[in-house]
Amino acid sequence: MLEKLKPVPRVSRADYARTEADLRVDLVNAQYDLRRARYPVIVLVAGDDRVGINETVQLLQHWMDARYLVTRVFVQPSEAERERPLFWRYWRALPPHGSVGLHVGSWATSLVRERLKGSLDAAAFARRLGWVRQFERELVDDGALLIKFWLHISRKELGKRLGKFTGPDDEYWQVENSDRRAYRDHAEMVALIEDMFAVTHTARAPWFAVRSAQSRARNLAVATQLRDALHERMSLRRRRPSRVPQSRGSYPDALGGVQLDERFEDYDRYRRARRHWQTELGRLTRAGRDRGRSAILVFEGWDAAGKGGAIRRLTQAMSVRDYRVIPVGAPTDEEQAHHYLWRFWRHLLPPGRVLIFDRSWYGRVLVERVEGFARPDEWERAYQEICDFEAQLTGHGIVLCKFWLHIDRREQLRRFRAREKTAYKKYKITEEDYRNREQWEAYSEAVNEMVARTDTGEAPWHLVPANDKRWARVEVLKTVCRALAA
Repeated sequence: MLEKLKPVPRVSRADYARTEADLRVDLVNAQYDLRRARYPVIVLVAGDDRVGINETVQLLQHWMDARYLVTRVFVQPSEAERERPLFWRYWRALPPHGSVGLHVGSWATSLVRERLKGSLDAAAFARRLGWVRQFERELVDDGALLIKFWLHISRKELGKRLGKFTGPDDEYWQVENSDRRAYRDHAEMVALIEDMFAVTHTARAPWFAVRSAQSRARNLAVATQLRDALHERMSLRRRRPSRVPQSRGSYPDALGGVQLDERFEDYDRYRRARRHWQTELGRLTRAGRDRGRSAILVFEGWDAAGKGGAIRRLTQAMSVRDYRVIPVGAPTDEEQAHHYLWRFWRHLLPPGRVLIFDRSWYGRVLVERVEGFARPDEWERAYQEICDFEAQLTGHGIVLCKFWLHIDRREQLRRFRAREKTAYKKYKITEEDYRNREQWEAYSEAVNEMVARTDTGEAPWHLVPANDKRWARVEVLKTVCRALAA
């Protein structure tokens, strides 16, 4: 792609001034129109011309309304960012619907830098580029407008610049060691960039490569492309949903294989088992803290299946500094203005902690699917998005345990009625809980498909018989301990 870039003609000051006025008006008007849109705009400005990137970003900040433009600069990751999975820093920086996020550097160019330094081998570089492609696909599938600029400068042009800015004058500050390294390693760097383009330059998330040496021509090229992309997107009355793959038939009845008659007949036996595994859990979580090993526990299950009780038996065994429980309900306005995975990425903890989700990202393929809160194309593509998300968690060394607590309809009804008679549990039962019972078959179908499509070797599902709460609590404790020990 870079080799095919043609030299750009110089732009005179007069022509630049005439074009600039119209572009500035168009860009600001597009920002105001965007405020009413139900999608975000993400503009990546990256490249091998550091000076050109700096000038272009400052220009866009000057031309556009800074109140509706959030600029994020991605340089070397901070300690907190290095402690978490690779894409944590990028998910947290995503702009909400109706706004523009200007990202300097990107999730792809950081990999080029790491590969050039030798901190990534060829296999890891290729694997992570695959993650980049998937990440960008998730963004555009969710409606985001992703505009990616690559500002390129040839080795000859870079050499001229280095020669120009090496004297003891006021412009010497513009040269940094990274520029000299770019000049030295230019051929190798360009080869890696072409490899990156081969994977991440797609029809829906293309790279726009721009020759950067001529500043006025570069500025106009970037601003014009940005304006045209905004106008083209806003001219579409409605985003066309992604094609929903044809059904591949029914899925195995995973829930039907759960032995619901498992139980502790003797309370003393249950108490001894619970104490044993709680003691073991306390020891393992302290070891995890010392070794910087994190865990994420995901709890799904029927209403009144005992998720809260199982979580409490876990937390009783841990120091309060070692865990955090996230109860997941209906998304807030802020969460609805982002990709559905955004609110889960931002909760990831530093190493050595246990993060517990009381319901989770699986709501996309359960309640949002069954109740119609997500379109078929949205929940259908969520299976792959979830598998990729979990692969990044486990690839970072996080222990991931996923539980479905299973009860039958008769036991659920008994618990509903018991809650209505218990003063401190009345808040747990609503008309919606009874209404959801009418959708039992639809939820069962959704759960079976969820298990079939997201049960992986690194992140398996644990279907826990929960008609006996005591049995379920011990099974959860035992499963978490064995996963941490492994």
